[in-house]
Amino acid sequence: MIDAYVRLHESGVAHSVEAWHEGHLAGGVYGVALGGMFAAESMYYAVRDASKVALVHLIAHLKTHDYRLLDIQQLTSHTKRMGASAIPRREYLERLSAATVIPIAFGSHLEGSEHILNPKS
Repeated sequence: MIDAYVRLHESGVAHSVEAWHEGHLAGGVYGVALGGMFAAESMYYAVRDASKVALVHLIAHLKTHDYRLLDIQQLTSHTKRMGASAIPRREYLERLSAATVIPIAFGSHLEGSEHILNPKS
């Protein structure tokens, strides 16, 4: 799985949004971007709620750059509070089809160190 994600990242498809604290990786979220769709694969943390911080920044980035679909795979109380909702399969497939043809490059609009966030806490 790691090798597959490394290859996806090298091809410009897999991305990680990370939260760092005092020089250490605190948490993040990673997934795959295809056109205007981001499929979040997993969240991880070493510091409580750090992955949630990264998710907030990911969502802001996707909204700012006109992404049309964020597939979170699993609805949680946290993502519900952020506006997520379950949708029927037919609607998902329609949104997926429309989103993946939008010409958006995930990293093309990020400033600084590519996909790394360094929130002050």
